[in-house]
Amino acid sequence: MANHKSALKRIRSNESKRLRNRYYHKTTRNAIRAFRLLEDKKEAAERLPKITAMIDGLAKRNIIHKNKAANLKSGAAVFANKLG
Repeated sequence: MANHKSALKRIRSNESKRLRNRYYHKTTRNAIRAFRLLEDKKEAAERLPKITAMIDGLAKRNIIHKNKAANLKSGAAVFANKLG
């Protein structure tokens, strides 16, 4: 158990940040999953910027690595361009 007041506060803040990060990550993963199920090119083109922004937000907050973000964005763009 922590011996200092600041350590106790750090434990509390770490837990709240962990839950917040988990929520953002899971929400983005679900959005990507729904995006990959699309069959309409027009709808995919509309959703692509939103998906890209969500992924960029995760990378900016260091929830995911920047290279993983680039990989996800690239895959989403390829998927959107392949729809016909």
